[in-house]
Amino acid sequence: MKVHTPTSMDNTSKEDLIDRLLADWRKERPDLDCEPMSIVGRLIYLGTLLKSRAADTLQPYGISYTDLDLLATLRRMGHPYQKTPTELMETILLSSGAMTAALSRLEAQKYIKRGTHPRDGRVKTVSLTNKGLRLIDKTIEVRFGEAENAIQVLSAEEMKMLKPILRKLALHLKSK
Repeated sequence: MKVHTPTSMDNTSKEDLIDRLLADWRKERPDLDCEPMSIVGRLIYLGTLLKSRAADTLQPYGISYTDLDLLATLRRMGHPYQKTPTELMETILLSSGAMTAALSRLEAQKYIKRGTHPRDGRVKTVSLTNKGLRLIDKTIEVRFGEAENAIQVLSAEEMKMLKPILRKLALHLKSK
């Protein structure tokens, strides 16, 4: 990973969209404590920017971020790259209708196949095809490269500090 060395060209002193929004709120509603929103607003905004960047990166491959997430979930399980739709739903934040639509789309493109479990015909399965395996192995490299590019502005020390803070916040919010 490339390590960024901070310079005087860093943007830490520049105003961003969240600064401007909060300045408006401070003017209109000085009774509101804007500090929590300075963090939460930026996390939401960053999520939007990162998801958009990921979608742009995947566009040449004809798959969406959700498609990548589904294929990656199957891939990282190892051979035979298979899960039940219920197991997939536990790892991907989709409604059952959205999951069904995504699975149908990926099956039509021959990236996955649906079947039944060999030991229990009542259990439905979703598996990567060879075509799907080739696609996810290529696109996941592109996706990881884009993620590296997105955070290149951070120094190694900043990344080291940020990872446990974000993990702590995610675990806290997940437990609520």
